[in-house]
Amino acid sequence: METRPYFVLGDLLVNATVGALVGLACAALIGPSWNMWLGMFVGMALGMAMALVLSLGLFAVLLGAMEVMVPAMLTGMTAGMVVGMAAPMTEVSLGDGARWGALLGLVCLVVTYAANAVLLRQTTHS
Repeated sequence: METRPYFVLGDLLVNATVGALVGLACAALIGPSWNMWLGMFVGMALGMAMALVLSLGLFAVLLGAMEVMVPAMLTGMTAGMVVGMAAPMTEVSLGDGARWGALLGLVCLVVTYAANAVLLRQTTHS
């Protein structure tokens, strides 16, 4: 993964944006009348679809397709699952969905960078 500031800031922007939009969409679509498991699966599918469109349609040209897609797809799936599963259990406002999604996007980005560092360290020491 890139460590130059342009790409790191781009990754932060992409993941926070994807997470916020997925969380917002899941909070708007999934409500308390839904089954928790159905909400999770619908949120996951919606999150992956939205992440694919957003990462390829908006951000891949500026930052590179693979560098954007790996953390953005993880973010979309995770934000969709978490907000989609929380919405049937409690009332999730649109703002809360967006905040949770953005936070999950940043967490997924940190996990992706950490996993990349561990994998690179293992391949260079082998």
